[in-house]
Amino acid sequence: MILTEEQKAILDGKKGETLAKVMETVVRYGELFGAEKLVPVTSKYNHLVTSFGLKMIGPVYDLMNELIEAGAVSKQQFSLDPRPTDPNVPANFLQNLIFNKIMYSKQDFYEGQLKQLGLMNDDAFTCTCYMDEVGNKPKKGEVLSWAESSAVVYANSVLGARCNRNSGIIDIMGSVVGYVPYFGLLTDEGRKATWVVEIKTTKKPEAQLLGSAIGMKVMEAVPYVKGLDKWLGNELDDSACTYLKDFGAATASNGAVGLYHIDGLTPEAKDEGEKLIKEGAQVYVIDDAELKRVYDSYPVIWKNPDAKPKLCFMGCPHMSLEQLKTWTDRVENGLKKTGNKKVVIPTVFTAAPAVIKEFEKTPYAARLKATGVIVSYICPLMYMNNPLCGKMPVITSSNKLRTYTTARYYTDDEILAQITGGKK
Repeated sequence: MILTEEQKAILDGKKGETLAKVMETVVRYGELFGAEKLVPVTSKYNHLVTSFGLKMIGPVYDLMNELIEAGAVSKQQFSLDPRPTDPNVPANFLQNLIFNKIMYSKQDFYEGQLKQLGLMNDDAFTCTCYMDEVGNKPKKGEVLSWAESSAVVYANSVLGARCNRNSGIIDIMGSVVGYVPYFGLLTDEGRKATWVVEIKTTKKPEAQLLGSAIGMKVMEAVPYVKGLDKWLGNELDDSACTYLKDFGAATASNGAVGLYHIDGLTPEAKDEGEKLIKEGAQVYVIDDAELKRVYDSYPVIWKNPDAKPKLCFMGCPHMSLEQLKTWTDRVENGLKKTGNKKVVIPTVFTAAPAVIKEFEKTPYAARLKATGVIVSYICPLMYMNNPLCGKMPVITSSNKLRTYTTARYYTDDEILAQITGGKK
């Protein structure tokens, strides 16, 4: 790898042994992927994926202590993924015992380290850091050092920033040293599409289901999606961004997509159009039958497939302010149809703390509370990683949560029917 004089000096230890080790880590990481140089991280803020104080990750705390003691802290303030627990989310005595005494017993200690390293604020725990309410929204062309897959794919695709799908801890390494390896999605060539996806459904496809289908087909490749702008329009308004948030998270978790282009809608597709498509790109046609095939392929891993759901999670990734408002209307209307006053399944809507604060300023918050729905900042995935919670029959419309846990996927309409007392 070709390094600048400044980068060589850091690697040679002229700015301290700890920073030298960080630089060596970043260089070795880049060499694994054939990077020939490092480029500066240019975003105002960073985002970290490791937000949970698991007792078993002692080496992480040792690493953070070494960085703090050496003064090798992040060059940017950062947000990070959601907190793993929330006392407002239903959990019995034994589940809470495992959460607080066994799994996440180092949470307070770890958050103390994060504050010393550059945490933006106490509300900066969310997988949707790019929400306006949170404030970590990169600009087009900015180079990032992020790892959270759903945030990376959103930043690359919807915002036009540049970031590879890094692993946890590598994200803070890039931020501490101020450089990341130049390869993959940081390059013009790496951002070109090798798949063309043609949407030929008869109605607007479910975001999470469509993303899942594309992710499983193209895996880590870049897809150029045609026909979706018919349903989303040609402007990245709140509705389109919310849809693409959930769509992208499914492409990233059900496959390994780090960037997609939506014809006529996302920034680079608007600027360059089909010039983004590589010669010889493969074609994937998605119609109603294909979406049904994908939906039917999902395994049900509950011990009793016919069990009555005990919990519903919505918001993986975290819900937007628009989603909280829209779903308030939907839940109210659903309850009116069934004649119920409150949801019949304990239901948790998750969102960023800053989004929740804005939501609470609106009349929607009291209305949603009256339906029995709980609003939380929790990470549903971290909740489900508790072995006692993983045994519960939990439903969700998140394909990411379905993929990584025992939660069972249903479409939004099916979820609404179940939580309000209708049929599946």
